[in-house]
Amino acid sequence: MITKIKYILFFLFLFLLGVFGAYVYWLFSDLPDIKSLEGYRPLESSIVYSSDRQVLTEFFYERRKFVPHYEIPDIVKKAFIAAEDIRFYKHPGVDIVGIMRALYKDIKAGGIVEGGSTITQQLAKMLFLKPEKSIARKIKEAILSIQIEKKYTKDEILGLYLNQAYFGNRAYGIAAAAESYFGKSYQELNIAEVALLAAMPKAPSAYNPFKKPDIALKRRNLVLQKMLEEGFITKEQYNDSSKIPLPEHPHWRKFEAPYFVETLRQELEVKFGERLYKDGLRIYSTIDYSLQKKAEEAVRRGLEEIHKRVKPQVQAALIAIELKTGFVKAFVGGNDFWETQYNRVYSMRQPGSAFKPFVYAVALIEGFSPDDTILDSPVSFPGAIKGKSWSPRNYNNEYYGVVSLRKAIALSLNAATVRLASQVGIKNVVEFAEQCGLNTKIHPYLSTALGASDVKPIELTTAYSVFATGKRIKPIFYEKITDHKGIVIDEKKPEMETILPEEIVEPMRELLREVVLSGTAQKAKELGRDVYGKTGTTNDFSDAWFVGFDDNLLVGVWVGRDNHKPIGPKEAGARAALPIWIEFMKGAKPF
Repeated sequence: MITKIKYILFFLFLFLLGVFGAYVYWLFSDLPDIKSLEGYRPLESSIVYSSDRQVLTEFFYERRKFVPHYEIPDIVKKAFIAAEDIRFYKHPGVDIVGIMRALYKDIKAGGIVEGGSTITQQLAKMLFLKPEKSIARKIKEAILSIQIEKKYTKDEILGLYLNQAYFGNRAYGIAAAAESYFGKSYQELNIAEVALLAAMPKAPSAYNPFKKPDIALKRRNLVLQKMLEEGFITKEQYNDSSKIPLPEHPHWRKFEAPYFVETLRQELEVKFGERLYKDGLRIYSTIDYSLQKKAEEAVRRGLEEIHKRVKPQVQAALIAIELKTGFVKAFVGGNDFWETQYNRVYSMRQPGSAFKPFVYAVALIEGFSPDDTILDSPVSFPGAIKGKSWSPRNYNNEYYGVVSLRKAIALSLNAATVRLASQVGIKNVVEFAEQCGLNTKIHPYLSTALGASDVKPIELTTAYSVFATGKRIKPIFYEKITDHKGIVIDEKKPEMETILPEEIVEPMRELLREVVLSGTAQKAKELGRDVYGKTGTTNDFSDAWFVGFDDNLLVGVWVGRDNHKPIGPKEAGARAALPIWIEFMKGAKPF
């Protein structure tokens, strides 16, 4: 009988041993391969820079900037070791001593007050395992930790942890955490700031200094106490650091040039997809930070002056493009992006008299000169409805008789311009406008000569490059993009196409210069340098424009209301849009 029992126990032991072996085999067979760490790189924010290397914004799923372990300050490492794993440099990945100590404290306290997971175990869990609570997961975590420790140095492991850890407030990794909580680089953190960040990963929401400052302060000071006990800081440093107040608000990075940034983001998302938000791209945009600030200020001040005269809710758009490259140097899509994201640079609006230069350019192509004449007097043409006529009227119903083309465009004479369009052919004018880059539908009616067909401010402004240089330019929003290693993966070159020969460009510039010298834009003479351009106003004062250039920059300004209602009485291009253009150009000195 005893022998039989021994056999049963023996076979039961073999069975259990087999079950255990199978369980262990399953654990190992299901383990991730830590070799993947060799090419490990966490999700990293892509950063957008201005042309003068100011940071405009970041694009990210997880706000993170990767930091090599050898660049992390020693005091940062010590703070996290004190807070999370004091025996980090002594254990092989799993700390039996630490587990026993934690177990003793938990039993003594009658609850869980201290965990036994090492930094390596936390890294293994973050990178390879699901956040489930089970014995199997803990065993896998321990096995992976030991494997990681055999393959990587302690500093490499600590660096991976500090780049992967979540600190709350959408900040992943030590670099993003430093910026999010303190608005500074991780290399500039003081001891108190380091201690607070070291306190965060264990429970980011529980120790949030902005929502639970009392608990966060207690936890930070506990980390300082541990740093003191381990000799990482002096008593004096502890005393000074424990008196430093917590941060009061997160340092969200607000977009600079927000309308531009959003336009750029949409373009890049089509091209790069998810890479834009996780691959740490470096995007070098064309925006000049100084000019952008001047543009935003010019729009703000211009609208303030307009709102002194009319009811509020008038909007404005401004775009500035470098003539020799097509690089967009300033871009304002409205008064306040944070109030409304609607981008007026791409809105459909009637250009009014700002369209007239296309008529005069075709006339020059057809052999007219600036001093040739055209009759400016009341005139009628067949209307769109059979049996009805259409009669363009001059502003204030004033007519000047026989005038030169120079005077007709300078004073923005409607009757003379429509007569000229009739002579050269409105279809020719439409075709030329399309060649210059107007991609919206331009109707082949004589009223189009006065700007009756809707256009986009960006297209109208870009089309004026033909008047400035003879070449149609393509607006470019970024110069180059590099990957996280600094390798160029995309680069933009100027795209230009000659539309007008030099012998036409010079008289065309003469005509647009005359608008400033003796016409509707005489106020621009205060700039004290040669500038060229054309005002634009629609019949009911719902759209006001000035599009112009000097030898470097091409700048378009539109003013109006989003609902297309009139801006206000007499709010013409010269009164509403030109002052904004001038204010910007004062700061945009020739370069």
